[in-house]
Amino acid sequence: MYNRTAKPKPDNDQSASDPLERGQFSDGRRVFVVRASSTDAPDSFQVHTKGNQSEICLVVSGLNTGNLHATWSEEWRSATPEWREWARNNAFKAFHTVKTAQIRFCRG
Repeated sequence: MYNRTAKPKPDNDQSASDPLERGQFSDGRRVFVVRASSTDAPDSFQVHTKGNQSEICLVVSGLNTGNLHATWSEEWRSATPEWREWARNNAFKAFHTVKTAQIRFCRG
């Protein structure tokens, strides 16, 4: 059983050394890391297990076009549809929970 209440969080320790890392989440057994395809306007992101960047679980593409497509690696395709939906949702949350620079607006 996976931890449905787990909340994705920015990986503040990693973000200083790797600007592509957006955050992480856990299913209670494993920690997953979310990485953007680029620092500026990424069109995709990858999810891999922490400590093993070569074990990619999920790639989501089409972020800029809105034509989203999720591709699961062979090992993770056999996970239940509920778990894959949970993981995909948490990956999106982690991707969008990146700590950003403060933006100032000029009103004049």
